[in-house]
Amino acid sequence: MIARVRAGEPEAYAELVRAHTGIAIRAARALGAGADAEDVVQQAFIKAYCSLGRFRDGAAFKPWLLSIVANETRNTVRTAVRQRTLAGREAAFAEAEPLIQESADPAVAALEIERRAALLAALEQLSEEHRLVVTYRYLLEMDGPETAQALGWPRGTVKSRLNRALRKLGRLLPDFEPRKGEGGDEHE
Repeated sequence: MIARVRAGEPEAYAELVRAHTGIAIRAARALGAGADAEDVVQQAFIKAYCSLGRFRDGAAFKPWLLSIVANETRNTVRTAVRQRTLAGREAAFAEAEPLIQESADPAVAALEIERRAALLAALEQLSEEHRLVVTYRYLLEMDGPETAQALGWPRGTVKSRLNRALRKLGRLLPDFEPRKGEGGDEHE
């Protein structure tokens, strides 16, 4: 696909944009862009297009793009006049992807909302590096190699920081029990 874009085929880049817009917006919102997420993503796609000459042949596009999204989000958050609150991030992230089905039991849904709010509050207490690695790995559901590529870190660094971040989250959320399938890199 990248070769087609480099060959001057505009529809090829449009296909990449369509394929990756959803995950890019989720990433921007999860990393704090809030209402500015779509603007951040648009800027990231422009920067990615302009930087295609530096894109390594054979590399995965998604992690490369998400690293640009993360940088754009950081720039946007740093220059924002007002600080975004945890409630604002929670609402923006919840809008990005409904996590509770409409048919769910209201009691179960309420517990899930509380659980998610507690997790996001705990994430806010982590260092930026730990918050990033947990966000990429679990909230954006990237595997270890994709996370390493997106963050520009060696895979061992991703694993060690993820391990430390999860231990810290465990201390911050002693009653938190991961749902089945959460909380490990058993597939790496």
